[in-house]
Amino acid sequence: MPSPKVSNFFHGYAHDFDAIYGNSNGLLNSIINRLFRHCMKLRYLKTLEGCSPIVGRSVLDIGCGPGHYSIALAKLGAGEVLGIDFAEGMLQLARERAAQENVANICQFRKRDFLEYEFDRKFDYTILMGFMDYIERPSEMVKKVLSITATRSFFSFPLDSGILAWQRKLRYKLRCELYLYSEDAVRKLFSNCEYAKLNIERIGRDLFVTVDKK
Repeated sequence: MPSPKVSNFFHGYAHDFDAIYGNSNGLLNSIINRLFRHCMKLRYLKTLEGCSPIVGRSVLDIGCGPGHYSIALAKLGAGEVLGIDFAEGMLQLARERAAQENVANICQFRKRDFLEYEFDRKFDYTILMGFMDYIERPSEMVKKVLSITATRSFFSFPLDSGILAWQRKLRYKLRCELYLYSEDAVRKLFSNCEYAKLNIERIGRDLFVTVDKK
């Protein structure tokens, strides 16, 4: 579970995050926002494409934020989607959007501590996009995610290199904890886990990781 500092930050930041960090003025911020949005779009499209077949399948969206992935997959035919997050402001936006998109009967959004919560089932697909950035114990997170995944998991890990990493470190220094990764560090996280296939792809500022369980 992210720290209370992280939870409080994202609760208050929900609307700006929903707009993908708003539209900051200035040349540097404009460039960063374009790059950030491009990365966000790529990992969104790759995740939706990877959740195939989706009709009738179950999805756990960990760190669901305002529900973009959950709602899109519900609209594509998922049988059930559970989105969990640590920020109530994000969850409220997700519930409102699900109702607007007529998928509130498919999507549930709950405030949960993933590492502490006991799941009594597995999900076909598990999604962790923009979540590992704030997790102090990533190895525990990865192992538990894979233990409750039946088919495929999707992770994003922020790279600890380049101008975007430098900008994020400055941006979050006084806001909340932030954890960045090298590719070697990410591979090590999965080294003692059971899975059928691991794929790591660099997309912009992130490593996009797909893990097949069977």
